[in-house]
Amino acid sequence: MGKTTRKLEVASPVPADIDIANSVEPLHISQIAEDLNLSPQHYDLYGKYKAKVLLSVLDELKGSGDGYYVVVGGITPTPLGEGKSTTTVGLCQALGAFLDKKVVTCVRQPSQGPTFGIKGGAAGGGYSQVIPMDEFNLHLTGDIHAITAANNLLAAAIDTRIFHESTQSDKALLNRLCPANKEGKKSFSDIMFRRLKKLGISKSKPEELTPEEVKKFARLDIDPDSVTWRRVMDVNDRFLRKITVGQGPEEKGMVRETGFDISVASEIMAVLALTTSLSDMRERLGKMVIGNSKAGDPITADDLGVGGALTVLMKDAINPTLMQTLEGTPVLVHAGPFANIAHGNSSIVADKIALKLVGPGGFVVTEAGFGADIGTEKFMNIKCRYSGLTPQCAIIVATIRALKMHGGGPEVVAGKPLDRAYVTENVSLVEAGCINLARHIANTKAYGVNVVVAVNKFSTDSDAELNAVRNAALSAGAFDAVICSHHAHGGKGAVDLGIAVQKACENVAQPLKFLYPLDISIKEKIEAIAKSYGASGVEYSEQAEKQIEMYSKQGFSGLPICMAKTQYSFSHNAAEKGAPTGFVLPIRDVRASIGAGFIYPLVGTMSTMPGLPTRPCFYDIDLDTATGRVIGLS
Repeated sequence: MGKTTRKLEVASPVPADIDIANSVEPLHISQIAEDLNLSPQHYDLYGKYKAKVLLSVLDELKGSGDGYYVVVGGITPTPLGEGKSTTTVGLCQALGAFLDKKVVTCVRQPSQGPTFGIKGGAAGGGYSQVIPMDEFNLHLTGDIHAITAANNLLAAAIDTRIFHESTQSDKALLNRLCPANKEGKKSFSDIMFRRLKKLGISKSKPEELTPEEVKKFARLDIDPDSVTWRRVMDVNDRFLRKITVGQGPEEKGMVRETGFDISVASEIMAVLALTTSLSDMRERLGKMVIGNSKAGDPITADDLGVGGALTVLMKDAINPTLMQTLEGTPVLVHAGPFANIAHGNSSIVADKIALKLVGPGGFVVTEAGFGADIGTEKFMNIKCRYSGLTPQCAIIVATIRALKMHGGGPEVVAGKPLDRAYVTENVSLVEAGCINLARHIANTKAYGVNVVVAVNKFSTDSDAELNAVRNAALSAGAFDAVICSHHAHGGKGAVDLGIAVQKACENVAQPLKFLYPLDISIKEKIEAIAKSYGASGVEYSEQAEKQIEMYSKQGFSGLPICMAKTQYSFSHNAAEKGAPTGFVLPIRDVRASIGAGFIYPLVGTMSTMPGLPTRPCFYDIDLDTATGRVIGLS
């Protein structure tokens, strides 16, 4: 046993998540850090149970080897979720507390919005959780607040620039952008040279510019209708989805329609997740495109002069947060981009730090949001492409309940009791649903990794049903398939999974194979992904065609593709279960996150600002004022 692991006393039936989380006294985070050989100069404490790990640790460990890299995806889920986070945590508890391996769990930071809305928190569940649960689900170390501040500073800069340009001549704009100092000399600030370079102007003093150059430099001429940058906040507030700004009398009638997204939908979150260093983050933030000029040229954060300021607001957010599991194994929590309009994976820097900290023979386990058709696909083709890292093993989490749904079982609805079919034995329904699992296995194997299926066991599952899944997984090409009970038993219930994952990692010898190369057209890339879903073709709306043409003309066709599609089916139709084929995938629109570095086609409509239900989770949340403990988080 590792020196800081903690023995769990498990109860049956399994108590509520928050009760389990509160029953365990977390270790001081400096103990967790010490276990990873992190010296105090490599982390900043945020209270007793959280610390920010500094990027300087990467410089120190530059020459050392990496551990094994494991990604957890899932089959196409029911609306109840199939336990990917729980499996990720349970596996790490097994590897660290029972198999005596060095291990780090790398997970996304959840948005605070759903904590008070419909879903509750997201820290795993049962006896496989990240703790303290309340800190994990609430402010954590302020990264999402930093993203909110940076995002909204950029939004303010856009509207203000449009406003000032509307009332000033080119010369007046230049005089205000480059004011004279006490000696009467004018100069460009450092960030302005980025715009001058982009315009092909090599002059170093404002007075050297010709009138035409003054106009080009000082007037961004943003087309208000083309602005895609929206404001954000980390609250589920449906009434902000569509708003009007500029109604004040001082704004001189410069009214435009815009809206708010939830903070984790901001491109800055995707930048944080895909960045590889502080200097890389500075470049990505500056390259973010907010809209076009009236001439059709992309306008960036650096054109607005704000890229440096955004980096300053994000300078602490780039450091991952160290936490722990119920059994005292280390966790890095970092970034939580949307899994549809963004890539739904935790950060590259957390994975890189973790791989060095565990070293050769150790394990880093990370989770990819949604089913493997979306999460694992984006992990491979977007995240691994930017990180240069290669996973050895991919886990696919399956449940009997989801497989029965794919086999033709009745609809599963969140908040409603499960139909009898899901809680009584029906082996043929399970076998019919394994067609979904088989396609996920085939798709994931194509990347050159070993695939291990983790069957997340529920008390109503029969041995015959579980064996049917195991047999189907092995005949579909899985390296192994393991029944797990980590929700009920913690790491002890995932020891077999840990052993299977270790063997899978030790027996992989091929390089990572991407689904598509970057140098083909946007449409060819979209079609390669659609084919992996089982589609026979793709149809593009007029708007999608227009956007593809524009992004290609602007020089962005070399970026990877991030499909925004429902997670409830391989197809665009959430009701199509199993493994549909022969459908035509409709692309409604195509958008881009240029700073983050991907183009995202929209298959159907995606909500980027959730609402609150009639009875939100906040009814149950309160503070025990005698102990200071949070109660009612789910």
